Amino acid sequence: MHQKRLSAPKTYKIPRKVSKWVVKPSPGPHNKEAIPLLVLVRDFLELADTGREARRIISSGEILVDGIVRKDYKFPVGLFDVVTIPKLEKSYRILFDEKGRYIPKEVEDADLKLYKITNKTLVRGGKVQLNLFDGTNILGSNEYKTKDSILLRIPEKEVVDHLKFEEGALVMITGGTHAGEIGRIKSYKIVRSSAPNLVTVEGEERDITTIEDYVFVVGKKDSDKPVIDLGV
Repeated sequence: MHQKRLSAPKTYKIPRKVSKWVVKPSPGPHNKEAIPLLVLVRDFLELADTGREARRIISSGEILVDGIVRKDYKFPVGLFDVVTIPKLEKSYRILFDEKGRYIPKEVEDADLKLYKITNKTLVRGGKVQLNLFDGTNILGSNEYKTKDSILLRIPEKEVVDHLKFEEGALVMITGGTHAGEIGRIKSYKIVRSSAPNLVTVEGEERDITTIEDYVFVVGKKDSDKPVIDLGV
């Protein structure tokens, strides 16, 4: 399946009018705004001139996503994923540009990935399963709350750190017109209706109010830096 370039998600940083179609990602991690691995290799990293060359590179096992070899050229890649090319000894983290589009930024901490906890469920044996923003599930405990973030070592998915969703925490906005902006949680408002809860983020120049789904904790309230390299 392909989709029209003109109607591709705004997260695709691709030319829209050079041809009619672009590869559509397979079902898998992330949401509908994920980009297929072929587009990343050909259009973002410019490791290939054509789709055929990109498919050959991917099928030969030369591309790792979150430390795992991915040979499906339609494999979906999204926010905070780490893409590694061992032959080039380079790793890239998927982040936002100034227009809210995905771009790969070269990073050094390729063994770390940050995840947002979107839900928790009880599984057999009374254990707590953490449901993470990209579809990943791991076993945890009740000390972790929804909206918190956890830093995992990849590909082992070993917990390295726990970042709480709380006032003063450093966050990135991941949706809407302010996608990619970083600030601190100033206040959190629970809305007593079907409307989403609201978070006010204190930025460098102004305060931004957005829905809680668009707020991703990237650093602790007592730290000035995110826990992962954001390429800035």
